[in-house]
Amino acid sequence: MIGPKLDTPLTRLTGVRHPVVQTGMGWVAGPRLVSAVANAGGLGVLASATMTVAQLAAAIEEVRSRTDAPFGVNLRADAGDAGERVDLLIRNRVKVASFALAPRQELIAKLKDAGIVVIPSVGARRHAEKVAAWGADAVLVQGGEGGGHTGAVATTLLLPQVVDAVDIPVIAAGGFFDGRGLAAALAYGAAGVAMGTRFLLTSDSSVPDAVKKTYLGMSETVVTRQVDGMPHRVLRTDLVDGLERSGKVSGLVRAVRNAARFRRISGMSWPCMIRDGLAMKHGKELSWSQVLMAANTPMLLKAAMVDGRPDLGVMASGQVVALIDDLPTCEELIDSIVTQAAEVVRALSGNLAETM
Repeated sequence: MIGPKLDTPLTRLTGVRHPVVQTGMGWVAGPRLVSAVANAGGLGVLASATMTVAQLAAAIEEVRSRTDAPFGVNLRADAGDAGERVDLLIRNRVKVASFALAPRQELIAKLKDAGIVVIPSVGARRHAEKVAAWGADAVLVQGGEGGGHTGAVATTLLLPQVVDAVDIPVIAAGGFFDGRGLAAALAYGAAGVAMGTRFLLTSDSSVPDAVKKTYLGMSETVVTRQVDGMPHRVLRTDLVDGLERSGKVSGLVRAVRNAARFRRISGMSWPCMIRDGLAMKHGKELSWSQVLMAANTPMLLKAAMVDGRPDLGVMASGQVVALIDDLPTCEELIDSIVTQAAEVVRALSGNLAETM
């Protein structure tokens, strides 16, 4: 379907047709989902944190076999092999590099010199100002409504702060799922919206059907620190309630066990994991207890998102899960969002014209 087109600084910067971004969700944002989003005119972003470098190279190649459209790769700025992954993106001429944390200034410069668009994610105005000063091309700002690691400030308060503070395109995330949200974000001055939960709940998502069914039947999320020691918005399940009741000792024992399991799956050595832990501790000012608990995240997410066991894993989710009741294709979703946003903008313009 060829519907309306919303031309914004984001579409001009990245070369995509629509100002809609699919976020890099671990175990979820693989080649199948990313290529479906790209073919639908949005910006699909591969999640690489749960991949080895070799797996990432294979994933990029698979996306390329499925689409000719631009796409991005999300990187962990504090990973010990971040430089190697940046080199991989440059060799493969990936259009966009996104980061969950602020990348080092030299990494931004290296990517930009290679013609790659750099889009860090932030949760505070000061972080947006820092990466903008370092040369980032755009910034994705996530409010407290979003899933995964999130801050406490609502999108409606955080977004205008960032838009007013920087002179680069701003992408709004946290609480978006339809065209009305896109129109509202554009009205705030954003260049587009990014969504995680909404894209997870599409027919193109590789998440097992049993897990999607669990999402569609849920309406309550909770922000917990018992997953990895940092605020993490997830579906409220019996497992999460159990984690909330567990003590520090049992939590650390579980984290050590999960760290060993993740090491086997990822192929990472213990020294490499320790180096990443040191980088994480310094970058986020975490205690060693929190760093150790961070090993829980990939394994608890994998249990649900890959193994199809929502009873044994945690499910990151934005608050919008309560408003989602269907599983459209990515093409159907993006077309409906852009069409509705265009209709909202036209209606508002007409109403304003009539009152003048």
